[in-house]
Amino acid sequence: MLTEKLPKIWYGGDYNPEQWDEATMEEDLRMFKLAGIDVVTINVFSWARSQRDEHMFDFTWLDKIIKRLAQDNIRVCLATSTGAHPAWMAKKYPDVLRVDYNGRKRKFGGRHNSCPNSPTYRKYSVMMAAKLAERYQEEPMLSAWHISNEYGGYCYCDTCEHQFREWLEQRYGTIQKLNTAWNTSFWGHTFYEWDEIVVPNALSEEWDGNRTNFQGISLDYRRFQSDSLLECYRLEYEQLKIVTPNIPITTNLMGTYPELDYFKWAKYMDIVSWDNYPSMDTPLSFTSMSHDLMRGLKSGQPFMLMEQTPSQQNWQAYNGLKRPGVMRLWSYQAVAHGADTVMFFQLRRSIGACEKYHGAVIEHVGHEHTRVFRECAELGKELQLLGDQVMNSRARNRVAIIFDWDNRWALELSSGPSVALNYVDEVHKYYDALYQLNIGTDIVSVDEDLTAYDVVIAPVMYMVKPGFAKRIEEFVGNGGTFVSTFFSGIVNENDLVTLGGYPGELRNVLGIWAEEIDALYPGQSNHIRMTEEVGSLHGSYSCGILCDIIHAEHAEVLAEYGDDFYRGTPVLTRNHYGQGKAYYVASSPEQAFLQGLLEQLCTEQGIQPLLHTPSGVEVSERVKGDKSYLFILNHNEDERSFDIGATPNRELLTGRFISNEVHLAGRDVLILERSSFV
Repeated sequence: MLTEKLPKIWYGGDYNPEQWDEATMEEDLRMFKLAGIDVVTINVFSWARSQRDEHMFDFTWLDKIIKRLAQDNIRVCLATSTGAHPAWMAKKYPDVLRVDYNGRKRKFGGRHNSCPNSPTYRKYSVMMAAKLAERYQEEPMLSAWHISNEYGGYCYCDTCEHQFREWLEQRYGTIQKLNTAWNTSFWGHTFYEWDEIVVPNALSEEWDGNRTNFQGISLDYRRFQSDSLLECYRLEYEQLKIVTPNIPITTNLMGTYPELDYFKWAKYMDIVSWDNYPSMDTPLSFTSMSHDLMRGLKSGQPFMLMEQTPSQQNWQAYNGLKRPGVMRLWSYQAVAHGADTVMFFQLRRSIGACEKYHGAVIEHVGHEHTRVFRECAELGKELQLLGDQVMNSRARNRVAIIFDWDNRWALELSSGPSVALNYVDEVHKYYDALYQLNIGTDIVSVDEDLTAYDVVIAPVMYMVKPGFAKRIEEFVGNGGTFVSTFFSGIVNENDLVTLGGYPGELRNVLGIWAEEIDALYPGQSNHIRMTEEVGSLHGSYSCGILCDIIHAEHAEVLAEYGDDFYRGTPVLTRNHYGQGKAYYVASSPEQAFLQGLLEQLCTEQGIQPLLHTPSGVEVSERVKGDKSYLFILNHNEDERSFDIGATPNRELLTGRFISNEVHLAGRDVLILERSSFV
C-alpha cells in the first residue's frame, strides 16, 4: 500500500512549520534534503489555526506549506488536527470538555481534552475532516491521512453517562439481562430502569483507578469508552474515505497502551501506525514485543513507525540521550519487526511549551553540524539504498502469543488475588524467553486464525470468551502445542466466575483442576522441582506471585512444588489431547525455566532459532516472495562474533556477500538476503 505512494521505506516525521517564519522553513527544507527526509506529517495540532469560529475556516497557510513541500518532492502525511479542540469551542460549547475520574469538569487546556460523546466535538471534528478532504483531494503529494493524534483518556460527564446507558441497552437488550451479567444481586445493586445506572468512577464504584466494587460495571465502561473514542475516529475516517478512497488512513497508536482495545481499532485502520518511546532501561525484548503487537493487530500486515525520538524524550523522569548508533539500531529494529516507515517526532525542536526539550532532527542550534543530524542523514542514505526491497514483506512465525485487552482490563480490575500480578509483564516473560532464543513470535488476538501456528501461548488467560476454548481444543486436537498458565479460565466475558472448578472451559483440554490459588508476598517464593527432564530442564527453579494448587485429572505431572503445605502437588503438567499437547504452568517461574521449556516445545514442533547468537544480538526475519531478509542487530556496545552458516548471503546495506563467522561491531546492523526456503 505505501509503495504505491513512495517506493521506499518512508523517512521523515512530524513537522510544525506554522511555528516558524518562511526563512526558517527554507533552511529546514535545505537540511531535509541533506538528511534524506521524504515524508512529513503536518497539521497535527492546528485546528485553532484553521478554524477561528463555527463558520470561518482558513487553509491558506496550509496551502502554502503543502505547495512548498511539493516543490521539493516531499510527501505529506496530513493530519486532521482534531487531537485538541480550539479554545473558542470550549468557551462557547462546554459540552466538549471532559469530566475527570474524580467528577471534576475540566477547563480548556492540554490535549486529548474533548469528550468523545460530545455532539459539538463530533460535529466539528467531522466537518474539519470533510473540508480537508475536499480541499486536498487532488493534491499529488498527499500520501496518507493521520486522524487526530494518540487517542486516549476517559470521560465521566453526563453526556457519557447517558450514552453509556444506551450502549448497555444495545449490548444487553433488557435490564434483566444486564442485572444477570453484572451479578447486581450482590450488595443490593439491582437496577429496574436504565437511568438508575451511573458511570463508575471515584464518586460511585471505583477508587484508585483500577479498584472497583463491581468488575462487570467497570469492565463495560472501559469497553464503552474505547468504543466511544473509536466512533470519533470512524466518523472522520468515513468522511475522508468518501472523498479520497485511495489514500491510506491511520491514527498513531501507543503499543501496550491500556485504555483502548487496539485489536478492535485496527479493523478500521488502512494501516496501523504507532509511536515508539522506550525508556533507556526498557528491555529490548519489550520493544520488540510492542512492534510485534502492532504488526499483529492486522494479522501480520506491515505497519508505520509514526514517531520515535532521534535523541531524547522530554516527559520521562530521566530523559537520557540515545547513545551514538542507538537511533539507527532502534530504527532497524522497527523495520525488522514489520515497519515500512521510519519517522520521528520531531523534525525541528519547538522553542516553547512542554516539548521544547524533546529531541529533533534539527536541534535548537538550527544547523546540520550536530551528532544527531549526522546520524539521521547517514540513516537517510541507507534507506535510499534499501529502496523497496523489504517493503511489504511479512513475518512467517510458527509461534503465537495471545494478547487480549478485555482480559487485561478484567485482570487489572480483579479484586485479588495479588496486586503484583501484571498482565503485560506476564505476557512479556513468555515473549522474552522466545526472544532470547531467536525464535520469531507473533502477538495475536483471541479471534485470530491459529491454523498457521504450531505453538500457541496464552499467559494468564483469566477471561475465556465464547468459542475460545472450543478453538483451542481444535488447535490442540489437530496437533498443536498449547501453553496456558496460572489464573486462567476463571471468568467469562462478563467477569462472572465459571463454576465447576478452575480453569473453567479450559479444564478439558488442559486435563487439570485448580482447587486454590496462593498469593505470595514480595520476597516470598516457591520452587518448581522437576520430576522428569523436559529438554534441558532438570533440578529446581524458583517461582512466585501466584501458585495454583492443582490436581492432575488426565494430565501428566512434569514438575511439583518444592515448598509449603502444597509441596509435592503439580506445578507443570502436560496433557495429550487428540494429536497435540496442552501444558499448564501453575506459577510465575524464573526466566531460565521458561526459556528451557519453550525451547523444548519448539524443538518438538521442528521450530528452530533463526540463528544462534550471543546475548544482546537480536535476530528477526521478514519474507517477500522467494526472498528472506534476516535482520541481525547487535545491541551490545562492543563487537560480537557468531556463525551464519556456509552459504554466502548478500548483505543489503553494503552489497557484499558474507558467510561463516561474522564479527558485528557494537550497535551495528546486518540485513542478509537469503532464499526464503532456508
